[in-house]
Amino acid sequence: MKKIITTAILLFMCNSIVVAQKIEKEGPKGFDQLKPAIAHGKIDSISYASKTVGTTRKALVYTTPGLSKGKKYPVLYLLHGIGGDEKEWLNGGTPQIILDNLFAEGKIKPMIVVMPNGRAIKDDRATGNIMAPDKVQGFANFERDLLDDLIPYIEKKYPVLKDRENRAIAGLSMGGGQSLNFGLGNLDKFAWVGGFSSAPNTKSPEILVPNPEEAKKKLKLLWISCGDADGLITFSKRTHDYLYKNDVPHIYYLEPGGHDFKVWKNGLYMFSQFLFKPVDSSSFSTYTLLGSQPETNIRNAKYPQILPDNRVVFKVKAPEAVKVQIDLGKKYDMVKDAEGTWNLTTDVINKGFNYYSLLIDGVAVADPSSGSFYGMGRMASGIEIPNRDGDYYALNNVPHGDIRIKKYFSKATNSWREMYVYTPPGYDNATEKYPVLYLLHGGGEDQRGWATQGKANLILDNLIAQNKAKPMVIAMLDGNMTGVTGFDERALIAFENELKMGAIPFVESNFKVATDAKNRALAGLSMGGLQTLYAGVKNSDMFSSIGVFSSGWWANSTTLSEPQYEFMKNNAATINSNIKEFWISMGGKEDIAFENCKIMMSKFDQMGIKYKYSEYPGGHSWPVWRHDLFMYAPLLFK
Repeated sequence: MKKIITTAILLFMCNSIVVAQKIEKEGPKGFDQLKPAIAHGKIDSISYASKTVGTTRKALVYTTPGLSKGKKYPVLYLLHGIGGDEKEWLNGGTPQIILDNLFAEGKIKPMIVVMPNGRAIKDDRATGNIMAPDKVQGFANFERDLLDDLIPYIEKKYPVLKDRENRAIAGLSMGGGQSLNFGLGNLDKFAWVGGFSSAPNTKSPEILVPNPEEAKKKLKLLWISCGDADGLITFSKRTHDYLYKNDVPHIYYLEPGGHDFKVWKNGLYMFSQFLFKPVDSSSFSTYTLLGSQPETNIRNAKYPQILPDNRVVFKVKAPEAVKVQIDLGKKYDMVKDAEGTWNLTTDVINKGFNYYSLLIDGVAVADPSSGSFYGMGRMASGIEIPNRDGDYYALNNVPHGDIRIKKYFSKATNSWREMYVYTPPGYDNATEKYPVLYLLHGGGEDQRGWATQGKANLILDNLIAQNKAKPMVIAMLDGNMTGVTGFDERALIAFENELKMGAIPFVESNFKVATDAKNRALAGLSMGGLQTLYAGVKNSDMFSSIGVFSSGWWANSTTLSEPQYEFMKNNAATINSNIKEFWISMGGKEDIAFENCKIMMSKFDQMGIKYKYSEYPGGHSWPVWRHDLFMYAPLLFK
């Protein structure tokens, strides 16, 4: 008897608990084809009095198979595009067939679907000039018609649930914009919101979701989908980018296709399966057929693509190759298909900028689909992975400075050299003298590194606009010295001479800059950090601040390190007096320079050298060094 009771309880529990259902990634073949043998829902044409418009308006209503007057059903309001009316979905998208098939397979909850005319004006037909201002305005007016007239009518005439968690809104094109505008603007009315190929009527993301925390709490699902060849994709992407930055859970679903019903039918097929049941927001990033193109792709290159969870999809056409790999620090083997295209989806990649190379039959080459960057001692490819914490280096709507590429003849090297120089907003019309930060790249890079990989100009633009950093000139120097490597004392001496006899005299003769030590700073990453240590400490009377990013005197090199420590020990008081900001930073324990730096700082402590230390996880990489500059620049010239 006890066993029977236990079994009954388990059966009851299994029937009572609704488990989030796994949903396929796209509609299978035939998902929109009529299946005569299954139960079918019903399409009604209704008329309702609209106080908003002052007339009687029409809509279509789909009712689920087996509708029972004794039950209450959730409701989806499904909106059309600018050239359609209440019949557009019925004529072009066959929603009743899609929903009947899904219901027969047990993939959707029983629901009622209302297809209204979203043009809330007295002449609401899609005739004449559909772009006329009054007709376009009618789409905005529909918000009041929907909330004040249509929804109350449906809830009076049909057996529907009236709470927000049982009410959804979605639409295509102009209707997609309406759905996002009305749904996100009325979170007390809708918990499920979907925009398919949303049009330019879509409000800007900051207006759509002014309170991300409220959206996180109230939304059950926010769906944004678009075809990759759709000219309106920018409106979907800007919304996705804002939601990603503000950590608002949503599905950003991209698929092959344009602005057409092939895309919209698949959107309805996918979206409807999530509705009115438990959802797992942690799985949202897996629902897409395609990824987004990173900003580092060359124009019109479709690959590589970044998936919402920051995995990367690569495709390389190399039919004659025997073996192709992607080298992202970790080497990934690609797989060739029948057309000679090599394919790969990586693990999750670090946020921010990452170098990578193609290895084609063992030869490292730059990817022709990506922008090229000088790094790793050669031209390599780079990929920019979205970072929700990276607004400080984003191209924001603030005043912008300039990057100037300058050739100069150096007396130190008796040769022509090149530097990149950032001048702050307003520089050309200014009468003031600006302070200067001399900023150095790492090994295998050159003067281009901080401007291209590092986004130094954008970081300073944003800091200056927020009054967090003083306007300054940044001279980004080439630290590579001819005939010597960057890591021995001969190379460090050569760079010191170039800095003092070549770069600084050129900057101070050709730019509006102050020429005293309190208005000079020196900083660098990795190899540039060693150069900063060597030239900055030895010439502390020339700089008020030095920044050492992911670097440090080598623990196992007595010939290089010990003389530096001896010098610092003998001159500790002078160094502490001159260097007002001695700032050291590392990329966490995964940074290859971490241990050397720890040993160096312990020696500084023994000698009484004053410094500040900062740590930012990410290893020996540009995402860390961008953050270093973001943290270091506000400390300067105060």
